[in-house]
Amino acid sequence: MQLVVRVLSVLRSVAAAEEGMRLQDLSLALDVPLGSMHRLLAMLEEERFLSRSPTNRRYFLGPAARAFGDDTAPRGSGLATPHPAIPELAEKTGGTVFLTELFGNSPVCTELVEGRHHQPLFACVGQVMPPHASAAARILLAYLDEATAQRVLTARPLTAFTRSTPTSDGAVMERLSIARSRGYDTCENELDWNIWAVSAPIRTSTEQVCASVTLAVRPAGLGDDGRERLRGALLDCARRMSADLGCETVSIGRAL
Repeated sequence: MQLVVRVLSVLRSVAAAEEGMRLQDLSLALDVPLGSMHRLLAMLEEERFLSRSPTNRRYFLGPAARAFGDDTAPRGSGLATPHPAIPELAEKTGGTVFLTELFGNSPVCTELVEGRHHQPLFACVGQVMPPHASAAARILLAYLDEATAQRVLTARPLTAFTRSTPTSDGAVMERLSIARSRGYDTCENELDWNIWAVSAPIRTSTEQVCASVTLAVRPAGLGDDGRERLRGALLDCARRMSADLGCETVSIGRAL
């Protein structure tokens, strides 16, 4: 019985800690000897009830824990502090990098860092991103079940921001399928004129998509090689952010 109580206490503690918990944190918080806690965590990790981040070594709820919760409701990621990968990507590429999270039916820009090349964008912190016209929102919808994606999509008009904006449910749903199959989405001149953007999902330890990270740049002179280089940098950023949320196994973005 004592072991069961300890297991439940560990799972409750980790579930309540959005930024994960270290071995030492759990040992102190639950008054369990370090060696005993290490063995308990190893068992829970082996059974996939816990996941350990490969970068910061903190424990998060694992994929097996999904059976005990509701994975269908859209919600924010719980990213408590700005991730250093965002300003680093902006500095490296010169573009604007922003985070988008889904709150109910609204994809909202929650963080934005400009690079050295200033460019006016529709996106700003607090802005609801149009789910049909922005890669940042579409990549979030791509990993929802079809009924939920349709609900988010039809919650507001499919406004034509430019001549290239997809304005039919069918066209957008096809884009979601493509984005899901390749692990990222792109848009060019669909929301902002003279802007190319690429977005990728950020995943938690339970392999849920909790947010998207987007890189937006001016496309002049990029060419295919330039786009591929920027896409690779963005996907590396998404993998790094996912790893720091405890995601271990999911590959973000496929090889071209």
